[in-house]
Formats: sequence, structure tokens, C-alpha cells
Amino acid sequence: MDRTRQFEAAALPHLDAAYNLARWLLRDEHSARDVVQDAYLRAFKYFESFKGEDARPWLMQIVRNTCFTWLRDHGRGPEHVEFDEERDSHGNPTDGWTGRTDDNPETLLMRKMQSQQINDAIEQLPPLFREALVLRELEDMSYEDIAQIAGIPMGTVMSRLSRARHLLRTALAGTTAHAGTHTGHED
Repeated sequence: MDRTRQFEAAALPHLDAAYNLARWLLRDEHSARDVVQDAYLRAFKYFESFKGEDARPWLMQIVRNTCFTWLRDHGRGPEHVEFDEERDSHGNPTDGWTGRTDDNPETLLMRKMQSQQINDAIEQLPPLFREALVLRELEDMSYEDIAQIAGIPMGTVMSRLSRARHLLRTALAGTTAHAGTHTGHED
């Protein structure tokens, strides 16, 4: 099998995941497309250096690095993230969202509104937290793969996820509290 076909077989199945990560990190669909294209070109150029069975973490690392280079070059680098042992060591690393049980129109509308609130809250997270959350919760990547992609220790992945989930819960609780106080009429 020639190099192009090998690359296509290894990399193309992960194109959606690559775009998803880039879109969440850059917050712009057009820039995400450009960055993914650039990342895939870089991956193809260095495909001989890939050693392993699963190209997904390797490719996602290239996409991630390309995104952060783009952010830096456009004056929007990731905010500094500090670790606070007291704050970041709490929480269940397997926290997740619950499934749905009802599909009536009102429930569907509520679910759509909640989904938009969640997306908006994720958009507001600092890039390093958003990255960890997207890779774990939306792309279902392991802690080990996220650590490899981000080039950080697994403990840092866990602390970023914990902090991201805390920030997300706080943002969503504020949204819910705000929505609960809205009466729907002018006073």
C-alpha cells in the first residue's frame, strides 16, 4: 500500500473529530476548517514518523498544536492555567450528563435549549479547559490519550477536567437560576 493510501486509511476516519476539536478551540468554523486542512497537510508530511496502531491521538495532537499556533499568531493564546490543589482535587472524574427518557415536543424544545446553554457555557471556558472537556466528553478520548495530545501529565488532565466541569456546572447553575427568576412578563 502506498504512503497516500496508508495516510488516508489512518487519518481520514478522524476528520470529524479533528474538525470538532478545532472548532471548539478556535470558536470559528472557517478558521477551524483552515486549521484542520493545515494540520492534515502537516500530518501527511510527517506520516513516516508515526509509530503506533491508533493514529487518532497522534493526529489530534497535531490539530491541537496547529490550533494553539493559530491562536498565538492571532493574539488569542490560551490563558494561563494554574493548579489549585484544594479547588481542583474535588469532583468525580466520571461525572457526565444523563440520558433522555421523554420525546414529547415540550421536552424536545427544553432539551434543545439546554443543549444550547451547554454549548454556550463550553464556549466561555478558557481554551485549555475547553480542550480537555471536548476531548473527554465529546470525543470520548481516554485520559492517557488526552495527556499525550496536550503533552501534559495525566494528573494535569484530571485537574483540568475537574476544573472545567466545575466551571461548566457553575455557569449552567447561573443560567438555570437566571432562567428560573424570569417571570415572562414586564413589571
